[in-house]
Amino acid sequence: MTKEIILTGDRPTGKLHIGHYLGSLKNRVELQNSGNYEPYIMIADTQALTDNARNPAKIRNSLIEVALDYLAVGLDPTKSTIFVQSQIPALFELTAYYLDLVSVARLERNPTVKAEIQQKGFGESLPAGFLIYPVSQAADITAFKATVVPVGDDQEPMLEQTREVVRAFNNAYETAVLVEPKGYFPPKGQGRLPGLDGNQKMSKSLNNAIYLSDSEEELQQKVMKMFTDPNHIHVQDPGHVEGNTVFTYLDVFDDDQARVRELKDQYRAGGLGDVKIKQYLFEVLNKKLTPIRERREEFAKDPAAVYAMLQDGSRKANEVANQTLAEVRAAIGFNYFG
Repeated sequence: MTKEIILTGDRPTGKLHIGHYLGSLKNRVELQNSGNYEPYIMIADTQALTDNARNPAKIRNSLIEVALDYLAVGLDPTKSTIFVQSQIPALFELTAYYLDLVSVARLERNPTVKAEIQQKGFGESLPAGFLIYPVSQAADITAFKATVVPVGDDQEPMLEQTREVVRAFNNAYETAVLVEPKGYFPPKGQGRLPGLDGNQKMSKSLNNAIYLSDSEEELQQKVMKMFTDPNHIHVQDPGHVEGNTVFTYLDVFDDDQARVRELKDQYRAGGLGDVKIKQYLFEVLNKKLTPIRERREEFAKDPAAVYAMLQDGSRKANEVANQTLAEVRAAIGFNYFG
C-alpha cells in the first residue's frame, strides 16, 4: 500500500504551547506512528519572516526551540523528515509560478489572512509577503505532493486556497502534476484552546499561554492565575462551568471525565473553590507535560545533534521538492535545455 504524504509545520517565533500540541502536534505524532503515512514536518522560518523581517534574530533563536519541542512530543526523525523552509530553494520558485494564478482580491478575501491582519494591526503597512503567504503555503504543500495536512480548524481556508492553486495550475497547463490536499483536524472541541485569561485564543503575542517547556513551578503559577467565573466569589457560591477556562482545560486534558463531571456538579451547586479545581488541573497538566519536559531537557543537552538532524532532513526534503519543481517546469514548458 502506498503511504499517504503529510506536510505540516510551525513558524519559529518562540517556543510551542499546549494549544499547538492539542491543535496539531498530537495528531502528527499519531499519524507518524501509525505507519500509514510519510510525514514531512517543516519549520516555517521564511513564513515567520513575513512579519518579523526587521527582527531575524527572533527567528534564528526560535529555530532550535521549535525543533526541541518537536522531538520532545515524540516526532521521530527516523520516521518523519523534519526540515527548515528557508533551506529549500524550490519552494520560492514554486511560489513565484503560483502567484500568477491567484488574484490579489482572492488573497484579501481569505478569512484566515483577514483575521491575522486585523490581529496584528498592520493597517496600511501590510507586508506584501504576509498577504501572499497562503500561496507560499501552497508551494510548501504541493512541493511534497502532500495528501494530508494536519492543522487546526481555522486553517481550512488556507487548504482551500491550496486546492484552488492546484486546480488552476493543472487546468492551465493540462497536467496532473500537482495533488489536492485534504485536512486532518483535531477532534471536535479541541481545535482551539482558549488563553489563560479567557481570551478565545491562546497565543504567544497575548502572553496567555502554557508552553511545553514550562517548568513545574511556572506551570503551577500560570494555572493558579487562570480565568474562572468572576461571579464565584465565595466557596459556597454556585459557579458557572460554561466559559470557565479551568473546566475547558479539564474537558480536554483529563482522562477521567467522570471525575470532571463530578467536579462540575459540585461547582454548580456551590461548595467547591477555585483554588481546589485549579490545583487539580495543575496535577492533570503536570502529569501530561512532565515526560515532554524531561525529553526536551535531554535533547537540549546536544544542540549540535539537533541542528544535524535539521540539516539531514532539509537535504532529503530538497531532493523531493526539486523533483516536483522539475515536473512543474516541464508542465509550463520551461525545460528548454532538456
